[in-house]
Amino acid sequence: MSEPLSRFDDLLNRAGEKPALADGSMKFALVASRFNAEVVNRLIEGAVATLESRGADRGNIALLRVPGAFELPTAARQLLQQNRYAAIIALGCVIRGETPHFEYVSSECARGLAEVAREAPVPVVFGVLTTDTQEQADQRSALLADWANPEQGHSESCSNKGSEAAVAALEMKQFMDVAGGGKFSA
Repeated sequence: MSEPLSRFDDLLNRAGEKPALADGSMKFALVASRFNAEVVNRLIEGAVATLESRGADRGNIALLRVPGAFELPTAARQLLQQNRYAAIIALGCVIRGETPHFEYVSSECARGLAEVAREAPVPVVFGVLTTDTQEQADQRSALLADWANPEQGHSESCSNKGSEAAVAALEMKQFMDVAGGGKFSA
C-alpha cells in the first residue's frame, strides 16, 4: 500500500479496529453521475483506490454512469436486481445554486437511495456530496496526494468522501455477512 493510502487508511480506522477487507473475488458497482464530473471523478478515484487497498481486484469494480444525482436511485435499483455485486456505491455531487433545484435533487437522491438500501440484501451506500459551494465539494473530494498541498487550496482537513463510501460499503458488507445477510427494516 502506498504511503498516502496507508495514511488515509489510518485516518479512517478507529483505534484498535481491524479494517474491513474485500475478498478478491467480490464484485463492486460504482454508479456515478456525470454532472459535476470533475468532483465526481475524484470521488471515483478515491473509492477505487480504497477498495483496491482493502483487497478488491480492479477487474471486479464496475463503473456505470448516469446523467445526474437524481438518476442514482433508479440505477442502484437496476444494479441490485442483477444480483451480481457485493455492494453498490452511489457517487455524485449536487452544489447549491440560486434556485430550489438543489433541494429537490439532493433530497430525492437521498430518499431514493435510502429506500433502495432498506430493501437491499447487500450494502447500497450514499456517497453523494451535497454542498453549498464548489470549494466545499473540492475539499470533500480531494485526491490523497493533494491533501497537504496548500497550492491546491487543500489542507489536512480535506477528505475524499468516495473513499469513505467505499469503507462504509466494506464495513456494511462485513456486518451483513455476520448478521446473516438479512434485509433491514426501517
